[in-house]
Amino acid sequence: MRSPVNYFLRQIWKLDLSENYSRKFKATEVNTKKEKIMALSGVLRPGFVQLRVMDMDAAVKHYRDMLGLNLVTTAPDGRVYFKAHDEFDHHSIVLREADSPGMDCMGFKVSDEKCLDKFKSDLEQQGLPVSEIEAGEQLNTGRRVRFIAPTGHSIDLYCDMELSEAGPMVDQPDIYVDPPRGMAAIRMDHCLLYGGDIDATERVFIDILGFKRSEFIHAPGNPEETIAIFITCSNKAHDLALVRHDEDNKLHHVSFLVEDWAAIGHAADLMARFNIPVDIGPTRHGITRGKTIYFWDPSGNRNEVFAGGYDFYPDNPVRHWSAENVGKAIFYYEKEINDTFLSVVT
Repeated sequence: MRSPVNYFLRQIWKLDLSENYSRKFKATEVNTKKEKIMALSGVLRPGFVQLRVMDMDAAVKHYRDMLGLNLVTTAPDGRVYFKAHDEFDHHSIVLREADSPGMDCMGFKVSDEKCLDKFKSDLEQQGLPVSEIEAGEQLNTGRRVRFIAPTGHSIDLYCDMELSEAGPMVDQPDIYVDPPRGMAAIRMDHCLLYGGDIDATERVFIDILGFKRSEFIHAPGNPEETIAIFITCSNKAHDLALVRHDEDNKLHHVSFLVEDWAAIGHAADLMARFNIPVDIGPTRHGITRGKTIYFWDPSGNRNEVFAGGYDFYPDNPVRHWSAENVGKAIFYYEKEINDTFLSVVT
């Protein structure tokens, strides 16, 4: 029986490795390095969320043992740092003990210092409150540019974070280093934020940070009157969602990616076994098409584990839903929204 490995090697040996081929290949390499072309630049992805929790011991057990995040370290100031098993950077979740739950800030990683400086200048010219947070304020993280969005949320931009010593393998990489625990969260995926002027916040993310609108919900017969907006800086269906609300600076949920529909079911099993309070699910969204289940951490911050969703490209038409179909848009199977999903925020 022919060995697949030997067959593969023989095909490589058949390649034209002549001097002309070699010269052509090296020239291509040099040009690529010289031009430094990146298909994805500017804002790369959601990087971290810092959450307030009221009972740190209970929160650690929830995020480590139930969601399956890796506990990176506890800092001298008491903040606890976590990362998902398939994330390269030092952390993606920071917990800070406080008297009330909610979100301190959400961070987005940008491609380089030049972009960071340009974003800072553009945000200042737009008249937004902008400040700089020195390197090391969060462990193993470079300087951050913070702006206050029109919805009142603190949004951080940064380009440097040290790689985790326990990140995914890169040399002959197995699918994981250690078997995932709990719900086996793959990464921190996105947030949904509540506030008043979501249109102005969207303009900041689109006009200055280069995001695209992928989907939205609007008032009946009036696409200009937005109720919920989904925006992306990548090929994901959304990296950030915004919902109109009468209070600013509110967190609806932090979402974590899991493998597939079976993983959503496994998460539901854990919630039932360990009496984790569930908001709704397992179910599916019409918007983004993601499979989902929503639940609360011990302090009342809503979490989501999420799988699937469509791929987005910048030339795609924007999908939209009218408010009379909002039930189907949010929960595709039930076609209605439960009361807590709309009203409970932190």
